[in-house]
Amino acid sequence: MGIVKDIWRVGLVRAPMASLLGPGALEAQAVLWIPGPGPLRFFADPFGLWRDGKLFVFVETYDYRDRVGAIDVLTFDGDLTLLEQKPALKAPWHLSYPFIVEDRGETYMLPEAHKSGRLTLYRAERFPDRWAPAATIELDQVAIDATPFFHEGLWWLFYTPATTKLEKVAALHVAHAPRLTGPWTPHPGNPVRFDPGSSRPGGTPLVVDGAVVLPVQDCRRTYGGASRPLRITVLTPERFEAEAGEAVGPPAGFGAWAAGMHTLSGVGEVTLIDAKRRQVSPHSLALDAARRLARLTTRR
Repeated sequence: MGIVKDIWRVGLVRAPMASLLGPGALEAQAVLWIPGPGPLRFFADPFGLWRDGKLFVFVETYDYRDRVGAIDVLTFDGDLTLLEQKPALKAPWHLSYPFIVEDRGETYMLPEAHKSGRLTLYRAERFPDRWAPAATIELDQVAIDATPFFHEGLWWLFYTPATTKLEKVAALHVAHAPRLTGPWTPHPGNPVRFDPGSSRPGGTPLVVDGAVVLPVQDCRRTYGGASRPLRITVLTPERFEAEAGEAVGPPAGFGAWAAGMHTLSGVGEVTLIDAKRRQVSPHSLALDAARRLARLTTRR
């Protein structure tokens, strides 16, 4: 709500994610920015997959006019030329954070959908634009930005709970399962971490020097203000220990788009990022007022 809106855009960097985890690492990198979808709309939360020589990038597409996110897929050739954009997944509730994962010859998407009251894993019936529910993941809380990762014989899931405004960015929960489809067992130490600067997942985990590194959001200054690498030094069904690295923020060269960055997503030798600017929009304020009036009229 309000006159100032966060507007995000998605970029592609020709560098592996492991090389971008330190402060200032993005400053020397060229970013291929994807054109935005139009006024008061944006793309965010990019996740990707290479297939048959093409890069498929799944993004949240959001319009402040209806405030319900959906998932689009953008297709690039090997030179990162945009070939096509089309809808991938839409629901009656808000969708974002379309995490893509492959397992046992199948391709899955695990989008953030806490407004539905559950976490649904989708399987590709026809990649990349037809998906069907494959499993409902039962946890200790309805999850936000759930991030799966297979490590040392178990599937792990990192997420924050859809409870209070603070816990959504500060309370890191973990669960584990023998299979991606479950059953999932929440960690007995949940929340295993409580810190608005290094808890909410924001990208694809990877292993660096034997430790799992989870990109997380730094929300101390603003929502999605920067990314930070959370180095998980102990990860077992009984124990969890981690330490956060320095913030990886948008460089000054991003100009107006240096107000935040909350996704680091690795796809082979390419890293997907997003960055935001703050837009003052009297039009959006009018849209908010009309929406509130419509709700009041409906209740009568």
